[in-house]
Amino acid sequence: MAEFKIVISDPGTGKTSQKEVKDDDAKKFMGLKIGDKLKAPFLEASSPEVEITGGSDYCGFPMRKDVLGTGRKRVLIVSGVGTRNKQRGIKKRKTVCGNTVHSRISQINVRVVTDKKAPKKEKKAKPAEKETKKPQEKEAPKKNPEKKEEKK
Repeated sequence: MAEFKIVISDPGTGKTSQKEVKDDDAKKFMGLKIGDKLKAPFLEASSPEVEITGGSDYCGFPMRKDVLGTGRKRVLIVSGVGTRNKQRGIKKRKTVCGNTVHSRISQINVRVVTDKKAPKKEKKAKPAEKETKKPQEKEAPKKNPEKKEEKK
């Protein structure tokens, strides 16, 4: 049976949590692609809707959005997922996993989707600080370039 580790990130709070799903809950992720949205109340996140943002297979190869299918492929990468380029413009051939969730995926990264229509929480206003007189800062005297008198 399928078994996944789900890494749930919540951009509203900035926190991340992990949950392991098996059997029936895991089947709901099968066949979905990176970028797909899913209602998953069983993840116990702050919002029931999540979006798949990536993952990795059982050997640690990362899923890449622009590689179609479920298998691994060796692709020529300039930047993005699966590369750590130190120099600009270097192209490398790397093995990455396709963008579709299948039984050999071990970790799925998801992001909690928040309603953009909902009002944002207002930040608490800081209490007004007491006005204190600061000593006036004196500017350093500017040097005037002395004109050298020409010798006659």
